[in-house]
Amino acid sequence: MDENNKQRCHRIIHTHAAVAAVGNAVPVPGMGFAADTITMTTMAMALAAVFGADIPKSVAKNLAITTMKRQVLKQPLKMLAKELSKLVPGLGQIVAPTMSGAILEAAGWAMANEMAANAA
Repeated sequence: MDENNKQRCHRIIHTHAAVAAVGNAVPVPGMGFAADTITMTTMAMALAAVFGADIPKSVAKNLAITTMKRQVLKQPLKMLAKELSKLVPGLGQIVAPTMSGAILEAAGWAMANEMAANAA
């Protein structure tokens, strides 16, 4: 991945991670996964465009779900803690958005690196 693409990916991933964090501030367990999936779907489409691909929304959604599943398997305690924290008033609005942002950041870079490898 060249420096220009890296900067574009950086901007896309950080923006989407911030949006997901806001969506995870809602104190309803399970709502975070929905916010993460929707955000990952749009992030997948934006990242694909960086590497010259145009993927349909259905493909982006499948890619997002697959990537999220991988992140859950890599970091199951973070995902569980993120959702359970929402049961504690006040704590959930701090913990869930922070963890969601970190998880989406990692998932976004994994997706970007995979797309870069496939584009080469």
